[in-house]
This record gives sequence, structure tokens and C-alpha cells, in this order.
Amino acid sequence: MKCIPLFVAAVTMSVALLQQQPVLAQDLLPQESPLPRIQKVKNYLPHMTRPEVQNLLTRSDMVIIPVASLEQHGLHLPIGTDYLNGVERAKLIAQQIDVLVAPILLPGQSPYHMGFAGTITLPSPLIQEVYVEAAKSLMRHGFKRFLIMNAHGGNAATTRFIVDRINQETEGIAVDLGSVLGPFRPDIDLPDDPSMRVFDRHGGTGETSSSMYLTPELVDLDVAVPAELMLLPHMAEMLPEVVAGDPTALTVFLAEGLKDEATGKGTSAAEMTSTGVWGVRDPRESTAERGWADTASMVAAAVGFIERWNELRPQGTR
Repeated sequence: MKCIPLFVAAVTMSVALLQQQPVLAQDLLPQESPLPRIQKVKNYLPHMTRPEVQNLLTRSDMVIIPVASLEQHGLHLPIGTDYLNGVERAKLIAQQIDVLVAPILLPGQSPYHMGFAGTITLPSPLIQEVYVEAAKSLMRHGFKRFLIMNAHGGNAATTRFIVDRINQETEGIAVDLGSVLGPFRPDIDLPDDPSMRVFDRHGGTGETSSSMYLTPELVDLDVAVPAELMLLPHMAEMLPEVVAGDPTALTVFLAEGLKDEATGKGTSAAEMTSTGVWGVRDPRESTAERGWADTASMVAAAVGFIERWNELRPQGTR
């Protein structure tokens, strides 16, 4: 760490000598980083020291691992939306109950967003291997139970594989966090305007509202505009039933929609939306209040599930 200020001082002195200018004392002093300060977060592995990890292990053998992505989210949300929102929610859970938050990868499986700049995608088998090996590392240190939290819809199948592989191939015990929250969700509802029930998915008001609550500095609503959708004719005809909540229509719609351009289906993000947002609702209708409600409900449910798991299987149980 001391090499950087000395290097800067040496360069400053060299430039001053070349320019025959006096060297001022303040030029030789270490300067404060221009980057924002990082505030330490409890139970967040990248911020923890080894003794802090060991201390946490005396209270909990449980880990939350978000499975996220780096992909375009329209004109107004950051490429890291899924990663950032997933990690922030995991951190909030860990402030209410002792559990380690261990992010492993930023990118996930997002080939259908590759038509937009900034997206990084990895194949599912590689993602699985990295997460399973990471879990094995944490098991070596004493962690036993794993909450695999999918933070990107396209990772749903990959997340299930990770959970199954941990359970089938290792000493660890894993659950898909998203699949167990239902019974524990509290009623935190905002007024619903039926007139606003339109197609509103990737990068739409849901994700935008969550980002406005969790990472407001990274949301730029000034550049947000409604997307123009270019759906295949049969998908456009199906859309009203999808919006109405028909489960079969939704299943069929998603089985075909948002797929890699290489499949030839004509349903990659760049082929279906003008801005990268997969929805017709104006992102500027998003609110931090809605983001808070969605987050508070998810966090409360996760804490409830963890408490119940601890009752059923106390730490230290073989």
C-alpha cells in the first residue's frame, strides 16, 4: 500500500525537475482516493476478515449465494442490475439474521441479450461448476447449508442444477431460496391500478422500482422511454392472455420468448424490443415505494424461512 504514494511522489518530483518548478510539500503527501468510500457491511464475505468469518461460524453454518447476471437493462438501468439488486437483498437478510453472504460470479446465462452492448454471458455447465466448487470451498471452512438465490430469471434452471448438485455430490445441504418463500411472505401490498396491468417484464417497472430503492444512484430515469415491442404475430396474439394471468399462455410464451439469436426463433431481446426493456409500460412510472415493498416482503420471507430451518435443523446437526 505504501508503494503507491511513494511512486506518485517520485513522479511529481521528476516532473517538477524537468519543468524546473519547486516541489510543494502537499504534492508529496498521500491524497485521499477520489472514489466513494466503501462502508463495511456485516456478514458480507468480501468485507470480512478471517477472524470475523470464524466468529460467524460459531453462530451459523448458513450461506446465501446470489446467482446473478451482467446484462443490458434498457437505457436507464445498469448492466449489473441483477447482480447488484440480488446482493443488496442478500445483505439486508444478513442484517436481520446471521448468515454469510457470499457472491461468487457477476455474469450468468444471458445469451439472448447479446445483441445489446455490455452483456456478458456464460454457459450453464460452467456456471454450475463454479458455484458448486465455491460451495465446496466454504464447506471446507465449516459452512454446511446453502441458500441459492436466483437473481436473474434466465438462471432458473441453472440454479436448480446447482442446488441438486450440492445435495447429490457434496456434504452440503442446499435449497433454492426463491422456491421456499411463498408461505413466509407478509402482506405488504401497494394499491394496484387495474388499468396498468400490461406486459411489463425485463427492465420494466418492477426491476426499476427495486433499483430505485436498492441502488438509486445508478438509475437514470431521465433517459427512460417506453419500449416498442416487435413480437412474432402468434406471440402478439397470445399476449393478452399472458397479461391476464393464464398460466398455460405464460408458460408457452416464455418457452419461446427471450432466446438466443442463434436458435433462429427470432425472439432475442434485440429482435423483440427497441430499447432492451421487455415490456410496454413506461419505466418512469416506477417508484422507490414499490421497490421497498417488494424487497421488504422478500427479506421478511427469507428471514422467516431461515428461522424455521434453524428450528428443524439446528447448527451442528450431522
